[in-house]
Amino acid sequence: MKRCLNSWDLTWVGFGASIGAGIFVLTSQEAHYDAGPAIVVSYLAAGFSTMVGVFIYMEFAVEIPVAGGSFAFLRVELGDFAAFMAAANLLLDQMLGNATVAKAWTSYLTTLLNRPPNSLLIHTNLKQGYNLLDPIAITVITITSAIAITSTKKTSLPNWIASAVNRVVILFVIIAGLAHAKTSNLTLFMPFGVKGVFQGAAFSHGGFNAIATLAEETKKPSRDIPVELLGSMSVTIVIYCLMALSLSMMQKFTENQGHYIYSVAFESVWMNWAKYFVAFGAPKGMITVLLMATLQQSRYCWEKLPKTPRIFFPPCANSE
Repeated sequence: MKRCLNSWDLTWVGFGASIGAGIFVLTSQEAHYDAGPAIVVSYLAAGFSTMVGVFIYMEFAVEIPVAGGSFAFLRVELGDFAAFMAAANLLLDQMLGNATVAKAWTSYLTTLLNRPPNSLLIHTNLKQGYNLLDPIAITVITITSAIAITSTKKTSLPNWIASAVNRVVILFVIIAGLAHAKTSNLTLFMPFGVKGVFQGAAFSHGGFNAIATLAEETKKPSRDIPVELLGSMSVTIVIYCLMALSLSMMQKFTENQGHYIYSVAFESVWMNWAKYFVAFGAPKGMITVLLMATLQQSRYCWEKLPKTPRIFFPPCANSE
């Protein structure tokens, strides 16, 4: 593959892949159902485990700077079967994750248009729970996939533009949220105990996967990959914790019955206009997640043979 990415591109790849639906959607759900205000501690625990993975990926990406990320690393170290199992799980994770992110995009669009929940979905006569179709989510996935198909370098441009807009929204949420913070909302800090804290931490920041899968397309992988892996994930963990803290201090976790999202939280502090600003910016972050996830999926299925590169379904091809 052509080496066309520099450190600037990789920085925004890491941010774009890490900060999207997780911070805008999962934070509210995990705070309400599992961790309470201790969601901040949950994110610290998840960040610690993620950083362990980052250091491992740093070493592998420098020693094996090829497309495929963990799939390529496992194939070299443990053989085809271990690599196939990892790739199958990664691809399944990306597909389900993309569907979740696209669904969240529709939810925020509903908020932006000030319409009732599920009003943008198509209601069918199928079984309850499977009777709502989301054409907007399908359209978003189709568009992001079309952008990713153009080229890696061209994909990085809309990624960092959308990521920059998303960072402005995140900065606003942190500052405005802490400005309206109430320490009384943290009184019952760990309502579900230690178990709830670790249930809230049962996810990882996956942005470093995106950086590692692009090692073959990085101009100076031995220098840029470690720096960007460590830098982008450190900043991401700090942002997650600050966002969780601002949300927990703005509104008590027991309110809103699971619809504990930032736009609703701003309504509780009489900043009704802010929910539209957040609802406008949040989907930009979700788009970057979809873009980077699509790139990752393609790299997991890429095998470079000694002479002729080709797409294959692992482990059907064999190379040395």
